[in-house]
Amino acid sequence: MRAAGETFTSLSRSALNSPDRVHSLVPSRCGLYATKLRGVCGLLYATAAIIRLWIGGVHINFSKEVNRTAFLSWLVNASLASGPLAKVGLHVSISGTIDQAVDRARELTCDTFQIFTRNPRGWRYKKLAGEEVNEFRRKLAADALMPVVAHMPYLPNLSSPKRAIYSRSVKSLSGELNRCNVLGLQYLVTHLGSHMGAGQDVGLERITGAINSAIAENANDVMLLLENTAGTKNSMGSSFEDLKRILARMDDRSRVGICFDTAHAYAAGYDLHSPRGVDETLDRFNSMLGFNTLKVIHLNDSQGGLGSGRDRHEHVGIGYIGEKGFRAFLKHEAIRRLPLILETPIDERRDQLGDLRKVRELSA
Repeated sequence: MRAAGETFTSLSRSALNSPDRVHSLVPSRCGLYATKLRGVCGLLYATAAIIRLWIGGVHINFSKEVNRTAFLSWLVNASLASGPLAKVGLHVSISGTIDQAVDRARELTCDTFQIFTRNPRGWRYKKLAGEEVNEFRRKLAADALMPVVAHMPYLPNLSSPKRAIYSRSVKSLSGELNRCNVLGLQYLVTHLGSHMGAGQDVGLERITGAINSAIAENANDVMLLLENTAGTKNSMGSSFEDLKRILARMDDRSRVGICFDTAHAYAAGYDLHSPRGVDETLDRFNSMLGFNTLKVIHLNDSQGGLGSGRDRHEHVGIGYIGEKGFRAFLKHEAIRRLPLILETPIDERRDQLGDLRKVRELSA
């Protein structure tokens, strides 16, 4: 907020003499700080500016030549002109106690975030402790970091033709829907699994049966989000047509939506590298599934080329999708309103904060 306020402090002085000129500068100079204000309305820019003017000891003498009402009106209108602000976040660790994930998300300047509710690499897990749940909910309410997204563990395969694996996978999905409800989470993202050579029809029957069964066992408001896959061998859900077939078989459509992973989509053959490609891909999504089904974005670049089938995430702007593609994607009207979760690498080239800054820069 201080950064946004400092920007507006300098702009406000110029606004007194030439509001039209300064108004044109607002979106480009302040968009970088949009999501740090954790808002969905540009009005927070005006709030930041006013606070900065007062706390920073900057006093404006509204003389007869300057109309106070006109100035404040300009400030609010300029902020609103920037449009809705993107909500950007990361997948954060629950190491220690699960409520510490909220602390980590706050420290990383997230507006939203994603977690595993338990160890993602095993079948067994502990019941959520009452004190941890209460502290988790308390911190969420205090920080307004919403929505919080949970992700299914790695081992379940909801499309498996093997009875034992399938049974454990359905049980795991049902358990995760319950844990999300206990924690007060809105969304649970799941991979769709592999039919392991049994064929798409078998995989479709297995996964739809698993989802319908798990949702029927959990009469709550948690929405299950189907994540598109990268098109690896035997995988389910790499095409919009696959996702449509799964949604068509849902007993309760109000409980199932889509999580769109940009790296997976690109690897599966959906072009996101250019503005034209972005428009065509999102038009296809809308015509096939409808933007109303789209609830969360996994914002990742791709190490593999278009249609490569490689599920390898890359830092935003560094991979094959590139900055031009992400700039067009982030400015699309259907995307700006959605929570964006980064699942990018952490290495010497860029850390998590670096990826957050890049996304905020490209969405400005």
